[in-house]
Formats: sequence, structure tokens, C-alpha cells
Amino acid sequence: MDDPRRPRSDGGGRSLILGGVRSGKSRLAERLAHESALPVVYVATARAGDAEMTRRIAGHRERRPRDWGLIEEPLLLAEVLARECAPDRCILVDCLTLWLTNWLMKTDESGLHDQTRALLDVVSRAPGRLIMVGNETSMGVVPLGALSRRFCDLAGLLHQDLAARCEQVILTVAGLPLVLKGEAA
Repeated sequence: MDDPRRPRSDGGGRSLILGGVRSGKSRLAERLAHESALPVVYVATARAGDAEMTRRIAGHRERRPRDWGLIEEPLLLAEVLARECAPDRCILVDCLTLWLTNWLMKTDESGLHDQTRALLDVVSRAPGRLIMVGNETSMGVVPLGALSRRFCDLAGLLHQDLAARCEQVILTVAGLPLVLKGEAA
């Protein structure tokens, strides 16, 4: 098996873009996808559970180029990536932490461990260009609620595991990219 930390030779690459709410991470991911000059498939994990989230989703849709493909999948992310990643394609996943939230909000979250392992496996061997966006949630006060603490713990571990498999990791703050690993954006 290929070492996921070794630079890619297929012209693709894996990027993880982290940041807080409204930090510019999605816009940066969209710019990198556009600059790839590859056909783009946008994988959206959000669910429109209320009016505010519906507005956020609409804003993302309006901003995206019309020729980008769209797959809305709140839970089975590994399966989508296994099917869609290809040497001649760019896949943009927005957002990993919403995907995690969707699993934690299920009555039965028993599949979360298997889905996380499957996601890490697919990312390790994904051909083409893969750009993933996630919220960096663990840079402040430890939350009081058990579910909130569990979410922060799981998101932090997921991001660490994905960062190890990516050639590029970027933290966005106030719209500015800070490259933590790999080449500048």
C-alpha cells in the first residue's frame, strides 16, 4: 500500500482545509477546486434542518459554478468518495464536521466508527484531486455538555487522522490561509 504521507505522482493531491465559522475555508476550497482545472464534484454533507441552515446552503449553491457536479450525502461519505474520486476529477467535500454531526445526531450512531475507518481508507488511496473542509472546533473553552465534548474529541481525532493522509493542510483565519503542511495555496 502507498504511504499516504508521500507526495503524489498522479497529478492529484489531498488537501484538508480547517478553520472556524466564517473563516473563509469554503471559499478557499472552492478557489483551489477551480484552480485545479479539473471537472469538479461538490459533495455537500449539510442538512437543512432550519431556516438559517437553509440560507447558508443557498449561499453556497449561489457561489458555486453551474458546471460543477453536486452530490448531497449527509452520512455515507466514504461510499461517495470511493465511487467519485478519479484521476481526472476534483472532489470537494464540505463539510467533514457536519458529516460527523449528522452521525452524532442519529438515534443509532453505531455505524460511525465503521464509516470513519472507511473514510480514512478511501482518503488514503483516493486518486485525483480531493479537497476536504472541516470546522476547527477545539481551540477554545472545553464545552460543558457531554455530547459537545464528544463531538470536539471526535472532530479533533478525525482531523488529525486526515491531516496525516493529506499532502496539504491549511488553517484559515479571517479569510487568510495559514499553510500547516505542504505547498502554499
